[in-house]
Formats: sequence, C-alpha cells, structure tokens
Amino acid sequence: MYNFDEIIDRRHTNAMNTDGFRSYIFHADDTMEFPYKDEEFIRMWVADMEFATPDVVIDAMRERLDKRIFGYTRVFEDSYYDAFSGWCKTRYDWSFEKKELVMSNGIIPALYELVNYITKPDEKVLFLTPSYAYFKYAADFNSRDCVCSDLRNDDGFYSVDWDDLSAKAADEKVKLFILCNPHNPSGRVWKKDELEKMAAIIEKNRLWVISDEIHCDLLRMNQRHIPMGRIMPEYDRLITCMAPSKTFNLAGLMISNVIIRNGELRGVWLDRHYNFDNPLSIAAAQAAYEKGQPWLEELRAYLDDNFAFTGQYLKQHLPQAKYRIAEATYLAWVDLNAYFRKEDDLPMFFAYKAGVLLEGGNMFVQNSDGFIRLNLAMPRSVLAEGLRRICEAVNSK
Repeated sequence: MYNFDEIIDRRHTNAMNTDGFRSYIFHADDTMEFPYKDEEFIRMWVADMEFATPDVVIDAMRERLDKRIFGYTRVFEDSYYDAFSGWCKTRYDWSFEKKELVMSNGIIPALYELVNYITKPDEKVLFLTPSYAYFKYAADFNSRDCVCSDLRNDDGFYSVDWDDLSAKAADEKVKLFILCNPHNPSGRVWKKDELEKMAAIIEKNRLWVISDEIHCDLLRMNQRHIPMGRIMPEYDRLITCMAPSKTFNLAGLMISNVIIRNGELRGVWLDRHYNFDNPLSIAAAQAAYEKGQPWLEELRAYLDDNFAFTGQYLKQHLPQAKYRIAEATYLAWVDLNAYFRKEDDLPMFFAYKAGVLLEGGNMFVQNSDGFIRLNLAMPRSVLAEGLRRICEAVNSK
C-alpha cells in the first residue's frame, strides 16, 4: 500500500506549483500581494501531483547516480524502447517500431517544433475547444492561424460537433489537426466510434494529426484508452505523443516520447531537434514503465475516490455547480456559470476570497467561460479544505 494521504512540503524546491503562480496565472511579479501567505494557499492549479513519485523510480535514479558520470546522453539501448513499447502493448494493445520513437524534453516543445515542420506560414491548425492552451500557443508561436471546433456540452458531457469539425477540416488551408486524447480539460476518453469518425475526417482531408495522449494512463477504473495509432494503423501522417510525466509525477524531469511514423518528417526532426536526453530522466522513465504499474493502479483508485468525494461535496454545498466525474486525468472541470458573470475573473476571485489557486475557463481558448479546472491529485484532507474554501467563498458572495 502506498500513502497518498502524506502531505509533502514542496516549498524551497523551485516548484512552479508553489513559486510560479503569480507569473503563470496572474501575469504578475513577486510584488503581487494577497490576503493569504503563499504557504496558506490550497494549490489546485498546475497539472502536477501532490504525491511522491514511486519508490521504484527514485531507486532507479539513485542507481544511475552511482554511475557518477552524467555526460551527453541519448536513448541508445533497446531496454528503454522495450520498456515503453511493452507498456503500450500491455495496456493499450498498441505497438510501433523502434525507429519511429524519438525523444523530446516535453510534449509542449515538441508541439512548437512540429507545427513549424508540418505547416507552411499561410496554413492553419485545427483543434477542439475548450482546449489545452498550448495547442493555440504552438500555432501562435509559429504565426499559424488557429481553427477551433467547439465541443457540444450536454450537462457536463462533451461530444464532438461532427458537422462543424467536418466543415472546418475541409478548409484547404487546414493542414494539421491536434487531438487531445484523452481530452483536457473535459476529461473525456474518446471512444472507438468517436475516434473512427475523427479518423475518417482526417483521412478524407489528408490532414496531419498530432495525438497528444499524455493523460492516457490516468483513467478512471471503468475506462479504457484507445491510442489513435490503433484506429489508424497505417496512416503515415500520424504523430503520437506520450510521456511518464503526468502518470508518475515526473514533469520536472522533462522527458517525453514522440512516435513519428513518417520517415521524411522524422528525418527533419532528427536533423533539427537538439537531441540529447537527461540520464536521470531516462532511468526514471524506464523504471516507471518497467515497475510502476502497481503504484499507478493504487493511484487510480485514490483518484476515483477523490472525484467521487468532490461530486458529493459540490452537490451538498454548491448545488448549482455542474460537475461530472472526468473519465480521465486528475483534473475536474466545473461549470460555475450559475454563480458568476461571464466577465468575472475566477482565478483572481478564488485566490483573494478563498486562498485557493486554480485555473479558470479563460485559460482554455474558448467555449469555456464560467468554468474552473481543479487539480484533484492531492491528499484527501487537502482536497476537502480546498473545496470547503471554494464553496464558502461562492456562497458568501
């Protein structure tokens, strides 16, 4: 049994979670003051966990430290590929060739590069909204126009507007579709029939597709992830992105897996990408894939209980909030439109009035006004206090 109730002090570790919220959420510097001290905040914002990384991962890093040399490093040995591909085969019945696997310091930097490699300056990038903001940022960084297809929201359950997606994919300037599978922020796990419809649209329009599957391991116990690579086994214009960072709380180690089928694009990546990897990150990721499953299964059960607890608490104390247990991720997507106006700054309100740091719908491109995203990957006692503060602040407006 692992102790997910342990409270770990993350201050003085240069953690974005504790030290970076002013710049990230509020675009302010350290002079910004609140009625709460920094250590008094309940932090429900950035998508890393308040849980210790599994011991098997830390042990592997210690073993690598004992080698005592940390020179230029890349993934050369088959053992890493065997561990990661074995993970994908066992959990998702999906496999890929070793030559297709390249490494990146993160999926975000990979997106920034790939948008540039795939599209021309006058071409467009398509994605579903609400959206993880860095899909848009990757397009903006490369001066590419974005095309957004709003998801339908049926009492908290999100689905694709197929007519809208089909029409926008047919734009001759749209060349790249960035898919979030599972979806952030709604938490949807796209089902086989939905992925097949997306695949038909992609193939009809010969789109490139980047499938960001970073949350694929973090499913509720009754859900199953299907990689887009299984749905489109022969499609040459598919890039799949996965990482151990969300799954095992390794985001700061900056290692991600990018599977590029197309040989020409893979060649461009290998020519232009600064392709070195952190030796400790390789050791950590490989150990996670080889030995981390027992820890992950206990984590998933704990997160399931946190989602259920959140639903019960909101139903009792904030009954007009619309909340549905996410099928994946550790991020709750809560509709507070019954309590706020569209123009209200929700992150600012909850920081000042509740001492809770969270992300508002304005951070998710569009189709998201009046929502908050809550990170539930924390000890139950901390979650309970965060929810108490949120509900009291809203009810005291």
